[in-house]
Amino acid sequence: METALDGSHMNKYNNKSEPNQLTDSTVCVLIGHSIEAITSAVVLASLGQCVHLYADKALLTQQIQQYSFEHHLQALWQMYEQQQAIISKELPVSADILIKGYEAAGHNETDAQNTLTLYWLFLDSVKLAWTEDSWITAFNQSHQQALPIIMSGIEQLGHVADLAQRLQRAWVYYVPFVFLQDGDAYSSMLNPSLWLLGEKTASSSQHLNILKPLMQHARATHHADIATIEFARSSIMAMLATRVSFMNEMSRLADSQNVDISQVSRIMGLDERVGSSYLKAGWGFGGNTLPTELAKLQQSSRTHSLDMPLLQSIVHINEDQKELIFRKFWQYFDGFIDNKTVMIWGGSYKSGSGRTAGSAIHPLLALLWSYNIRTLVYSDKAQHELAELYQQQPLLELITSPYQQLCDTHAIFIISWSPRDQLDIGKINQQAMPVFDAQNALTRSQINSLVGDYMGIGRTK
Repeated sequence: METALDGSHMNKYNNKSEPNQLTDSTVCVLIGHSIEAITSAVVLASLGQCVHLYADKALLTQQIQQYSFEHHLQALWQMYEQQQAIISKELPVSADILIKGYEAAGHNETDAQNTLTLYWLFLDSVKLAWTEDSWITAFNQSHQQALPIIMSGIEQLGHVADLAQRLQRAWVYYVPFVFLQDGDAYSSMLNPSLWLLGEKTASSSQHLNILKPLMQHARATHHADIATIEFARSSIMAMLATRVSFMNEMSRLADSQNVDISQVSRIMGLDERVGSSYLKAGWGFGGNTLPTELAKLQQSSRTHSLDMPLLQSIVHINEDQKELIFRKFWQYFDGFIDNKTVMIWGGSYKSGSGRTAGSAIHPLLALLWSYNIRTLVYSDKAQHELAELYQQQPLLELITSPYQQLCDTHAIFIISWSPRDQLDIGKINQQAMPVFDAQNALTRSQINSLVGDYMGIGRTK
C-alpha cells in the first residue's frame, strides 16, 4: 500500500463531524521502544493525535536503525517528529515520575484544552525499566483513574489478565499485534487483517475511540475478556508454527518419494478445510514472534505441569530443519567440502524483512565456516545486521550483487529471496553450479531450465 506523506492519505480515517471525535489537542502516551511501539506511534500520529513516546533513547535509536528496511515507516516517523506530532522522550526511572508529571502539567481527562487520552504500555520494553509492582502501584495511586490503559506484548498465558486485575481501574485493554507484518508494518496496522481486543470490562471499547478507525478497517475483529484474547493470540501463533513444521516434515517424505512438495501444498490449499496459508515448506520459521510465543507456551505448560509433546516436536522440527540444506550440500559433495567457496542469497528470516533473528543463515554460516568454507553473502535488506553480527569473521564477504563473483563459487544457497526480484537463470547457468534452495524460491520452470543440479526442500530437479 503506497501512501503519500503529506497527511492527505488519512482523509478516509478522519471525519470531524462524527460524534465523540477526538480533537487535535489530545495526547497519547506510549511507553516502549519496540517496532510495535514505533509503528503505533506513527499510526496514531497519522490519525491526528499528538504522541508522547517514552523509551530508552539508545534502544529506540537502535531499533529504528535495525528496521531501516521499513522505508515507509521511517519516512513517516521522521516527518511526524519534525512536525512534533511524535515527541520521543527519555523514559523516567519510575512510572510515578511520569504520571505525576502529566498531572502537574494539567494533562487530565477534564482539561479540554490539553486532553490526555490514554496510556499504552508495551510490556517487553516496560519490564526493562520498571518492576511490575512499582508501575502498577503508580497507576493505582494516580488521579487519572478514568484514563484507559492499553497493554501489548507476548507474555505467559494469563499474565496480562492478571496485570489488568491488579490495576484498580475499569478501562484496561489488551491489544496483541497478531496483524503486524515485518517489512510492511505501517500498512498492516492501518488495515489490520485481524483486530483482537481484550477488555477488562466487557463491551467497553467505546472508551477507545482513538482506535476506532483501526477496528473499522480491520478485515476481522473480535472483542473478549483479556485472558481469552491472550489464549487466542497464543493459539493462532502456535497453529501457524504447527502448519509450517508439518509441511517441513512432509517435505522429507516427499524427497524419498520423488514428489514435489510445492505442488502438494498447492493441492492442499484447494481444500477449504485446510486453506493455503503457511503451507510452504522451507527451512522453517524465525523472527521474534513465533519463537517467543512457543517459548511462552512451554513456560505456561511447565507452570501447570502439563506435557505438550506436539509443541516440543514443533520446536525440534524447526531447529533441525535449519540444518537440512547444509546436510544436502554435504551429501552432494560426498563430504568433500573443505575450503570451498559458496554464494548465499538472502539472510533475513523472511523475504521483505531486514531482521535475521532465528534465520537459517546463522546455523548455515557456522557449519560452513567449520569446514573453512568462504561465504559470499548477498542480502540487500539484512546486509547491515549481518555486518554488525559478523564483523570479525574473515570467511564472510558481503557483496552488493547476487551475481557478483559467481565464477569463484562452487554452489549457491538460497535462504530468503523476494518473489518480486526475478532470478536470472542465464547467469546461474554460465557456471552450471548446484543450487541449494532452502526457501523453495525457484519455480518448476526455472528448475527445469537449470543446467546444474537443484536441491530444494522436498523437491529436486
